[in-house]
Amino acid sequence: MTLSAQLRNLALGVCAAALLLTGAASAAPPAAAATRLQVDANAKGTAFPHFWEQMLGSGRASLALRDDYRKNLDTVHQATGVGYIRFHGILDHDVGLVQRDAQGKISYNFSYIDQIYDGLLEHGFKPFVELGFMPPELTSDPAALQEFWYHPNVAPPKDYAEWDAMIGALARHLVERYGIDEVASWYFEVWNEPNIGFWAGRPAQATYFTLYDHTARALKAVSPRLRVGGPSTAQAAWATDFLAHTHKNNVPVDFVSTHVYGDDTADNVFHTSEKIPRADMVCRSVDKVHKEIAASPYPHLPLIFSEYNASYANLPNVTDTVFMGPWLANTIRECAGKVEAMSYWSFSDVFEEQGIVRNPFYGGFGLIAANRIAKPAFNAFAVLHKLGDQRLAADTDSALVTRRADGTVVIALWNYAPPVGDTASYTPGKPAGAPKRFDIAVRHLPAAARATVWRVDETHGNAVAAFDRMGRPDSPSRAQIAQLRAAGALAAPETMDLRDGRLELDVPPQGLVVIELR
Repeated sequence: MTLSAQLRNLALGVCAAALLLTGAASAAPPAAAATRLQVDANAKGTAFPHFWEQMLGSGRASLALRDDYRKNLDTVHQATGVGYIRFHGILDHDVGLVQRDAQGKISYNFSYIDQIYDGLLEHGFKPFVELGFMPPELTSDPAALQEFWYHPNVAPPKDYAEWDAMIGALARHLVERYGIDEVASWYFEVWNEPNIGFWAGRPAQATYFTLYDHTARALKAVSPRLRVGGPSTAQAAWATDFLAHTHKNNVPVDFVSTHVYGDDTADNVFHTSEKIPRADMVCRSVDKVHKEIAASPYPHLPLIFSEYNASYANLPNVTDTVFMGPWLANTIRECAGKVEAMSYWSFSDVFEEQGIVRNPFYGGFGLIAANRIAKPAFNAFAVLHKLGDQRLAADTDSALVTRRADGTVVIALWNYAPPVGDTASYTPGKPAGAPKRFDIAVRHLPAAARATVWRVDETHGNAVAAFDRMGRPDSPSRAQIAQLRAAGALAAPETMDLRDGRLELDVPPQGLVVIELR
């Protein structure tokens, strides 16, 4: 081959390679554009009360006597300042309120009730008193046992005169022990989820309304200052019918309470066949009940979602993982302004509805896993607690911009991605999706302002990653528990400089970032 032929072939090869490279480059997906966030630190804001950290749920009442329960209370209170705790079972047999002797005479024993409520108050919480379930001594059906591991009785009372007397005796005792000013700051909620398997009265709604009427009137007979409400339903149900009933029959009502979970279906909540994503179900339901109250005879009654979470089904890839950070932040963003309080279910996996916990990461509802190991959801609550009480405008669905009374701007950013697995079995793996870049420009900040950045993501404040590396043991050793506690601790914040009020950072899939600008 001549030299000219060699050169010609070489040139053709270079051209072909260039064409291949050009084709490869054109086939590659374009980089995602940065999400731009323009913030005016001096802009007028709107009130932004921390409705998501007014109350938390917990395992049944008798668990409040346990040492690990109370230690978890302290941990949550220090990180979030949450004010109220709600649990089932204050009237259950193991709390021992009601006794009936051989002659049929009823007496009351307040010993455990006092220890339970003393403990809450001593650890900085007030009770949100769910009045349930049925004391066996008063039940109309001893066999009406709910499927929880501890099998509460869910039948109506055999004799409403006995129920009324018990409610009155309990209310009088609480007022005598704690004072009316204190107890008037509590809430009394009648029963739990009477529209599903927690109420054996038939027909369910009419018999629940009878229970509510008796309970509300018995409480108000002790003091009109005691706050009572319901219907405490699952799936955001019955609010319209409940308020129509109380109005028609002149029955006291001080708030509306109901529940919903991210994997409740549109069929059950809205009676439609649409598919509502887990990211939106809770706040779509809040909006529904908010509008029902506004259209009722009581348009200004407080709305309390006394249970909510991303799942009711113990899904390890949901409630145990960093997925909960963006899910919680987005829920706060969507629900703001429509609800007085929302009670995350629950604060701790000192919890026995499905039996005694045998593995710390089984998809439990708690912010804190067994053995006092913080989950990513706990860290999400801790960093979102830093948000201010004034909300500023943000032109994105992946941010909350707030300001504190001292002028500090606090911004939450997140990169929502669906769970890796959506079954009761844990599915290892990383969430799909790319990092999200945020380009933030803040006007009217002092020249020396700096950013403090907290992260909750796959590599920050995530005990589950460490648990995976251990092989997910059912019974971690004491050394492993210490390692998991350390891995679950909120990561130390970063400090970043701002350049002319600008800041750029990346958030990985299922990552949550909170930025404090001082």
